[in-house]
Amino acid sequence: MSRLRIEHSTRYQYNKRVTLSYNEARMTPVTDPQQVVLESVLKVTPNHASVSSYRDYWGSRVTAFDMQLPHDYLEVTASSTVEVYRSGRVANDDDVLDWAELRSAKTADAFSDWLPQTRLSSTGGEVEALVADAVVGLDPHRAAMAVFEWMRGEMEYVKGVTGVHTSAEEAWLERKGVFQDLAHVGIGALRSLGIPTRYVSGYIHPKADAEMGQVVSGQSHAWLEWWDGEWRSWDPTNHKPAGDLHVSVARGRDLSRRASAQRRALGRRRLRARRPGTDHSARLIRNQELAITPNAAPLLVVMKHL
Repeated sequence: MSRLRIEHSTRYQYNKRVTLSYNEARMTPVTDPQQVVLESVLKVTPNHASVSSYRDYWGSRVTAFDMQLPHDYLEVTASSTVEVYRSGRVANDDDVLDWAELRSAKTADAFSDWLPQTRLSSTGGEVEALVADAVVGLDPHRAAMAVFEWMRGEMEYVKGVTGVHTSAEEAWLERKGVFQDLAHVGIGALRSLGIPTRYVSGYIHPKADAEMGQVVSGQSHAWLEWWDGEWRSWDPTNHKPAGDLHVSVARGRDLSRRASAQRRALGRRRLRARRPGTDHSARLIRNQELAITPNAAPLLVVMKHL
């Protein structure tokens, strides 16, 4: 078990004022069977924004806010304290469904959200054929573990090769990517076998040996969960199940279904949102909306082990 304090800040700076903006943020961890949110606060600056919150279709907490006065910057800071206790049970034969049960109409109906491929998760025919060969004779649980081991030898974690719109098939062609790419490849591979799989976004504390109270630079992260009779987690980047240093924020079919922040701005001027390694810019025409989905990497995430 671990108790973590997380502060996540994102700032958008415009070179000219915009007249108004509509925003959604998924920056608050979820309470689920493996973690409990003890406290959470989301602060928006300038502070004249109108703020509300709701749960989306996937159960993620969404904070919606609109700024209806001219502004030239926007800063969002989410602070949370979370208690995490992930206890992944060792799978035994009684826990794991066989392929006939997994591919039954009942399972297909119950997990219809997590079986179809999306543009980002589709891996293409080459991966599907390789994965099918790798799991011959294995039950669904052992098949998933074989896929993860196969991925470990094929995919390399490399920054700067892919972007937030890169699909699993495109990442596979490069054999490189970052956490969301590895998650997408894993999700696509398992779905191609008929195993329900979902994308999880959140944070990871990077230092397992950090002292209590030590502040470290945290990381936005992504991993996957698959179902073989019960939900299990896997972090393809670190080649292990999600543990007590992983904090879940949102779940979805892929990255695009759970972006941490989305914005729509109205105005007549050039807008530029700057974040590390990115430069989202567009020219706005009067009364035309612009949707901006920032890079997966936040401006600042700090974590403290309490």
